[in-house]
Amino acid sequence: MMDRTVVELLARRAGLDKALAEFPDDVIAAAEQASGSIEKMKAPTDPRAEPWPPMRIGTGL
Repeated sequence: MMDRTVVELLARRAGLDKALAEFPDDVIAAAEQASGSIEKMKAPTDPRAEPWPPMRIGTGL
């Protein structure tokens, strides 16, 4: 669980003052959900690995 003070500070720095004033519980729930998603992400073990194919000009994609 994230510290409510930290969430409020981050929300204000992100320009979410109005959302924080009107829907504080929703802002905190969104922050906790985002935090959980970050924990599930796995960084590539090979620093040269790309998460998607390299981009090339003129490939028609």
